Amino acid sequence: MEFKSVIFDLDGTLLNTLDDLGACMNSILRFHGFPENPLGRYKKIIGGGMESFVINSFPPAGWNREDIPRYIKEFRDEYSRKWDIRTAPYPGIPELLNELSTRKIRMSILSNKPDDFTKVIVAKLLTGWNFECVLGEREGVPIKPDPVAALGIASRMSLAPGDFVFVGDSGVDMKTALAAEMFPAGALWGFRDENELRESGARKILSEPINLLDLF
Repeated sequence: MEFKSVIFDLDGTLLNTLDDLGACMNSILRFHGFPENPLGRYKKIIGGGMESFVINSFPPAGWNREDIPRYIKEFRDEYSRKWDIRTAPYPGIPELLNELSTRKIRMSILSNKPDDFTKVIVAKLLTGWNFECVLGEREGVPIKPDPVAALGIASRMSLAPGDFVFVGDSGVDMKTALAAEMFPAGALWGFRDENELRESGARKILSEPINLLDLF
C-alpha cells in the first residue's frame, strides 16, 4: 500500500511532554495537600484529554467532584506558564520530519491536548516543518479514539483515509486509526508499551522514529 500522508499524535509521539505535565500537576496536588505522583503514573494517564488527566491525577478519595472545574483551571494556568521548561522533540524526530518533508509526505497533527495549547506548542517547538492541520481538543468535536477529527483532517487535505499512516504512542491512537480506516503505527519511544499498542490494533511497531520511513 502506498501512503501519501501521516497524522501524528503530539504528546509521547513528537514531543516528550512528561516532565512538564507531571511537574505542573504535582504543583496543584501539593497546593491542595494531596500526595504528588511519580512520573511513571502520569505515563499511564496522559492522552485522554485535559479533564481526564486532571481527574485521574488525584487519589481515589478525599476530594469532591464539584471541585473538578477549579482544579482544571488551576492546572491550565500552571501549565500555560511552565509547559516549555523541559518539553522537547524526542531524539530522531527532527531527522524524521526533515526526511518526510524531503520526500514530500504531507503531515498533520491530532492531539487530545486542548487546541490552544496544541497550536502554541507546535508553533514554538515544531516550527521548522509544515503541518497542514494542527488540531487539539475542541468544543463540539469528540476526542480520540472517536474518528471524527481524524476524518476531518483527511477531508481538509482532500485525501482518502486509506492514504494515511496514523502514528501514536497509545492504545487511544491505534483505536483512532482503526476507526478512521487509517494505518495504525505505534511509537515505542512514548508513554505506553508494546503490549498496549498491539492489543489496540497497531499494524506496525516503530522502535525509533526513523522506522516510519519504511512505510513510505
